[in-house]
Amino acid sequence: MAISLDKLVGFHHKALTIRDQRMETIAGNLANANTPGYKARDVDFKAAMQTAQLEQKSSLSRTHEKHFDVQIRNTQDLLYRVPMQPDTGDGNTVEVQKERNEFLDTGMRYQAGLEFLKGKFKGMKNALKGGQA
Repeated sequence: MAISLDKLVGFHHKALTIRDQRMETIAGNLANANTPGYKARDVDFKAAMQTAQLEQKSSLSRTHEKHFDVQIRNTQDLLYRVPMQPDTGDGNTVEVQKERNEFLDTGMRYQAGLEFLKGKFKGMKNALKGGQA
């Protein structure tokens, strides 16, 4: 019986990738907190995960040369963040405290995802050893 790593961890790997992109975007927002006219950006995590879920459901393994080669492209774009506070006059929409909170939250979720994947691989390794610790 073949082991499919994509089925085992594919969805979770995609979640980690999206969280990584989100942390990079938030870091960019923080770096430009004092740049006049800079508009804060964010990744729509929910929409990106829904796309990943659809990709996983509709992905086909090509096991024979006559099978169709299916490729789904991710058209995920960055969105502009809607500011909660009024404009300070320079057109910058970065709210430093909100960005820091989002960065920390995303970082903790990223770490939790890594721990989850670690457990998956540990279980798989244990199964391959025949249940021996």
